[in-house]
Amino acid sequence: MFNQSNPSTPAVSDSPNPLFKAHLRIARPTPSIPSVLPFYIQGLGFTLLSSFNNHNGFDGAILGHPSLPYHLEFTTQHGHEHEGRAPTKDNLLVFYLPDQEEWTLAVERMQSLGFESVRAENPWWEGDGKEAADGGTEGRTYEDADGWKVVLYRGVWN
Repeated sequence: MFNQSNPSTPAVSDSPNPLFKAHLRIARPTPSIPSVLPFYIQGLGFTLLSSFNNHNGFDGAILGHPSLPYHLEFTTQHGHEHEGRAPTKDNLLVFYLPDQEEWTLAVERMQSLGFESVRAENPWWEGDGKEAADGGTEGRTYEDADGWKVVLYRGVWN
């Protein structure tokens, strides 16, 4: 087990580590970029920031928001056959939404577009929007066209 609270770890602002200031890109393949875009653009509200065709044999779409320090990239390699399914049932992107109203709006948007919530492999993410008596999580999990899961968690990460 690892120590979650290491007092010798410097504060991010005090660290010389350049990764603490980096923009993060999460990239993954998909057999069909058009099949995953509605989930992330209409459902989750991302913007198509950029796209490319036949760049060294790859097509791609980059999603995010210009003001966010991260973005998502989906690629398809020409002539490469693969399933494109998530490698495990517990591959997740988790978005922490501390405001109850914003969380509810995000969940309602997904449902109104026909994206049904699914059970998370790890019960930690379950809670179906209700605060558990034991202080557990409040989350809804959704699955994109390739089986990759996204959790909308009502709460603050700490």
